[in-house]
Amino acid sequence: MTTTHEGGETMTTIHVEVVETSSLGDRSYLAHDGRVALVVDPQRDIDRILALAGRLGVRITHVAETHLHNDYVSGGLALARLTGAAYLVAGADTVGFERLPVADGDEITLSDTMRVQAVATPGHTFHHLSYILTGPDGPEGVFTGGSLLFGTTGRTDLLGAEHAHTLAHHQHASARRLADLLPDGAHIWPTHGFGSFCSATQSDAPASTIGRERQANAALRLEADDFVSQTLAGLDAYPAYYAHMGARNGGGADLIDLTPVRAADAAQLRERIEAGEWVVDLRSRKAFATRHLAGTLSFGLDGPMSTWLGWMAPWGAPITLLGESAEQVVAAQRELARIGIDRPAAAATGTPEQWAGGEQARLAELTVAAFTDLAAARAGRTVRDLPAPDVVLDVRMTNEWRAGHLDGAVHIPLPDLPHRLADVPDGTVWVHCGSGYRAAAATSLLQRAGRTVVHIDDAYADAAGAGLTITAPEN
Repeated sequence: MTTTHEGGETMTTIHVEVVETSSLGDRSYLAHDGRVALVVDPQRDIDRILALAGRLGVRITHVAETHLHNDYVSGGLALARLTGAAYLVAGADTVGFERLPVADGDEITLSDTMRVQAVATPGHTFHHLSYILTGPDGPEGVFTGGSLLFGTTGRTDLLGAEHAHTLAHHQHASARRLADLLPDGAHIWPTHGFGSFCSATQSDAPASTIGRERQANAALRLEADDFVSQTLAGLDAYPAYYAHMGARNGGGADLIDLTPVRAADAAQLRERIEAGEWVVDLRSRKAFATRHLAGTLSFGLDGPMSTWLGWMAPWGAPITLLGESAEQVVAAQRELARIGIDRPAAAATGTPEQWAGGEQARLAELTVAAFTDLAAARAGRTVRDLPAPDVVLDVRMTNEWRAGHLDGAVHIPLPDLPHRLADVPDGTVWVHCGSGYRAAAATSLLQRAGRTVVHIDDAYADAAGAGLTITAPEN
């Protein structure tokens, strides 16, 4: 977003740059006037922010948090310390570091043309703040964190189910307050809502304004009780690692450490696998299916690897990364550090053959099928050399299952699978999800446990067209 103001011979432009973290469904922001900058809700890997500020030739003077985040480790404290910036954090939050405490109505002057005003917007958390950015011509927009999002709001149950109802009422009032304070043309810059589990629902809108949200957002269209009921009914499980993020952010996270991980040879990989550790293959699920090191798990870097791996692996357990290249391992290391998994135990690059040390017996593959294959098998028709399905396992989330599922399928959400492997009925298991990514992780877990598995690498939206019976949505 760019706003230009002319006064006499002076021209001032306010820019808001988006720093996207698509793997977590979040955005950070850098607002500047060409000289000084405010950073809002920075992720842990602040090198991206510093590089952006360097390219723009601006000095970071202020860093602001809308709330103590539950879905990632903040880079705010480290960025403020490194740059000497003032660190704006809600004064009502208990934290273990020095900050500039801010509260509702506080106004902070960033430069002679740019200022922000803190607005209390409880709902996502009790002490959540939004920041209205004002330029020479008035309000430009508002950094809404986990309050008013594109077409939705931040979820209200992350501080415990016992607070969800109260916070949902707060969320409704907060969204209404922002809409009352700002003109229709004011931009909305949320942190969540682009795939983050911090969002109550998801939106594919690339940008929005207060005026657009008046038409599209349930918080601004529904009365409070209806909004609360709808919001609470739509909530599903959220990643287990969230339990560690708030405390980490309240204590203050130090600088990220992206130095190289200890290299593991074939013998060491064997030891880790035999010890039952999580040895993770970062290649695509198709490459994994073709050939992989037996006992490893598929969490391809081409999908939301950190979310699902961070959710499923025991917190604090050693994780070893396998990648085709050093660049792939480094990228995964960065993704994991964002959610507090700071140092993988080990890593190896190359090919499955190299990881196996030339031992053919240590290599494995996954059998892959489509929904048309499952339909044919259920109809009693011969399907290539595929083993007949005794069990069809659906590893989608509960809300997806309730919206409709394959007749006769067994449901275990992917995050529950590591501790519910014994609940999977005996026999050959055909596994599916919504698109294939989660099913790859599930089949690798089951294969590691010694089960005969088939990975349905297909879009669930095509299941009915393949001839499979879909149950009616559950009310």
